Amino acid sequence: MTTGTETKLEQLRGVLATAAEPAGAAGIAKREQKGIPSARTRVQALLDPGTFSEIGGLVRNPRDADAMYGDGVVTGHGRIDGRPVVVIAHDQTVYGGSVGEMFGRKLTHILRFAYEKACPVVTINDSGGARIQDAVASLAWFAHMSRCQERLSGFVPQVSIMLGKCAAGAVYGPINTDVLVATGKAHMFVTGPEVIKAVTGEDVTAEELGGAEVQARNGVIHQVCETEQDAFDWARKYLSYLPSSCVEEPPIVNPGLEPEITAYDLELESIIPDSDREGYDMHEILLRIFDDGDFHEIRAASSPNLITGFARIDGRPVGVLANQPLVLGGALDAKCSDKATYFIRLCNAFNLPLIFVVDTPGILPGVEEERNGVIIRGGRVPRAIIEATVPIINLVVRKVYGGAYGFMACKQLGADISFAWPTARIAVIGAEGAVDIVGRRQLQQVPAEQRAAVREFMIEQYNATVATPYVAAERGYIDAVIEPSTTRLELRHALRLLRDKAATVEFNPRKHSLYPM
Repeated sequence: MTTGTETKLEQLRGVLATAAEPAGAAGIAKREQKGIPSARTRVQALLDPGTFSEIGGLVRNPRDADAMYGDGVVTGHGRIDGRPVVVIAHDQTVYGGSVGEMFGRKLTHILRFAYEKACPVVTINDSGGARIQDAVASLAWFAHMSRCQERLSGFVPQVSIMLGKCAAGAVYGPINTDVLVATGKAHMFVTGPEVIKAVTGEDVTAEELGGAEVQARNGVIHQVCETEQDAFDWARKYLSYLPSSCVEEPPIVNPGLEPEITAYDLELESIIPDSDREGYDMHEILLRIFDDGDFHEIRAASSPNLITGFARIDGRPVGVLANQPLVLGGALDAKCSDKATYFIRLCNAFNLPLIFVVDTPGILPGVEEERNGVIIRGGRVPRAIIEATVPIINLVVRKVYGGAYGFMACKQLGADISFAWPTARIAVIGAEGAVDIVGRRQLQQVPAEQRAAVREFMIEQYNATVATPYVAAERGYIDAVIEPSTTRLELRHALRLLRDKAATVEFNPRKHSLYPM
């Protein structure tokens, strides 16, 4: 007897209901015990309301009659701020969200879909890693997924949201996306505390080993949020600064606002302390030179002596690198070299102009820094600047000495336009160090009781005649010394001029250059 349409519809509804909650009551109880929402609820909290369309909801292992639908991962597409995105969410209630063969097939399919449709990818990670029962098939599909993910890198934005515990193979996918955002309850490590205890005998807690705050300080996680919704909102804001793909333009928001100097602009006239030894918060400058005081910081917990993040100028997104005088005086070290190199390449990949706001005494000296590889890690930064084809603007607000001159994108290295405030000091070394080295013999000839006063006079002379922006301006090494209050409008004019900057590529038969590693 032929089955009627009504019966088929009832059958479909039953299958869909089962697929929506593959682990049934046990899965619901597991989530309640952990205090977490379902994978699909997480997806809906991330996306614009009512826009999620699932793909592969009925996938399961055809060789296992008892296999659960979904195989531990939810995949599909939806919209964020009206723009299409592909979304992936691990389902902790199905095989612990571990990666099996069908999981891998689903993921590679949706990643290829993202490539073909040029859609950003957001992955909500909560996985135990490889599925032991699937043996080598799990490992093979990790490799397939990695190949798909590599094709997407630099082509479309990729965001990882870390929730729960992600271990072993489950950490390698996220680390190869653009940014990782996590809640404070998240953990990331290659091997868990139990394995480490068994292999090395070391006792360590999950929090000490790979807690979100620890991994944020390590530079692995870019932002730690209090709640899951905060993490979703952070990811949405991150994507608001980026194009959907490298061949598109990013969203433009409220261009042309405040075309004249404002009261906030005038506050920049008194923001730099008179004393070089006095610090100030660089954020106070950043909030006044970009649109609406809006700044979306990236990796704030790691290497806070260098600030990186996104802002808008004349409605258009830009990437910002700025020294933070409140941390190490704004000195540059090995760790912030990695932070700078990656951020420069991220912005260049998605055609975001780069703005360098400079106030640094130079490269941090010390035995520990040499051991940390400050030479080799710092050497990558100028390489990234040279390779960048986006507009680059350099603004020196107080000081830049020595190797930091190139690290912070001087005009000779790659800046298209270079500005300085009248408070700027540009030199090989700071006045005190210069006087102690160059003026040592002269000071030794001065009576001891007068030496301190003469040294102070020599420092003042050095600052007035050598470490001054006018020396650089006279030689064309910077383009203009500007009033601080005009900075926001000068940046706007400069980027309008550079808007159609085209990449110039000279023929070179090499495959690629070699970075110091």
